[in-house]
Amino acid sequence: MNPRLLNRFALLLPLVLWAVQSGPSAAQGNAGQAITFVVPSAAGGSPDVLSRIITNQWSQNAHRPVIVENKPGAAGNIGMVQVIRGNELTVGYGNINTLAVNRALFSTLPYDVDKDLVPVSHLFNLYNVLIVPAASSAQSVKDLLTEARKNPGKLSYGASGVGTTGHMSGELLNHLEKLNTVFVPYQGGPAALQDLMGGRLDYMFINSSEAVPLIKSGKVRALAVTQLGKRIDQLPDVPTMDEAGVKGYEIVSWGGVVGNRKMTPEQAKALAADLDKVLKTSNVRESLNSLGAQPVGGTPEDFKQLIARETKKWTDIIQSSKIEKLN
Repeated sequence: MNPRLLNRFALLLPLVLWAVQSGPSAAQGNAGQAITFVVPSAAGGSPDVLSRIITNQWSQNAHRPVIVENKPGAAGNIGMVQVIRGNELTVGYGNINTLAVNRALFSTLPYDVDKDLVPVSHLFNLYNVLIVPAASSAQSVKDLLTEARKNPGKLSYGASGVGTTGHMSGELLNHLEKLNTVFVPYQGGPAALQDLMGGRLDYMFINSSEAVPLIKSGKVRALAVTQLGKRIDQLPDVPTMDEAGVKGYEIVSWGGVVGNRKMTPEQAKALAADLDKVLKTSNVRESLNSLGAQPVGGTPEDFKQLIARETKKWTDIIQSSKIEKLN
């Protein structure tokens, strides 16, 4: 090679390398390297199943491994810490609990949502279903409310732990209707459902993906769904809480993707664009819809604003309901 050209190449090489590292491949996070996707709950649960629908298609689209790691415990806090400790290719499933409710419910958290995490994409919305035992005398939400008012402090509902959407759904009902009912926390959802079906609990709010099979089998009765303004496709004959008389009631069990502060804004935007493509894939939409999850998508800023709105909402509810903070 001509010595003059060789010298010129030597001078340009650092700029070329910088451009390669700073360009689209860096925004995508070093093409080909595996993405770690942390799910802050046990394998087989609703968050895990929904996350794997997303990650399987994401891996195919991106031609790179997307590895799911389950890190359950402490209401999702352990999983969020795992995201923070990872590299820029570590993301996690963040939801209404880990990104909003826990901030108001715990006296301290091992992470700061605003300072330690980077919103990437709002993946989907899920809704709960208010159910009662098949043998319950309550045929409607009105019946249940009447019974609760006649017997303050007597009716009980359960959920898989304090701060879960099942718990918060009941607290919102108490808050709006000025009810006095008893919350019973369980180690897991199946145990709570067994007690409900056995008549040891009066009602529960559970995820639509769990509720639909139980309702269709006749094991429980659905009184209402927690979506506002529209019934869910899987249960077209079941009214919304608002239709049933609890005006303004809505619980959205939303879920999305967050990264950590090692991720640049450009990387977050690139990943959000990738996830939008995943959510527009017909088989992903069909799989999510079959489980009662409605695909959303959007930008990191959209997700950031949702987190802020939901944090304020649940902080107000938890404070007004005088729920004792957890350590």
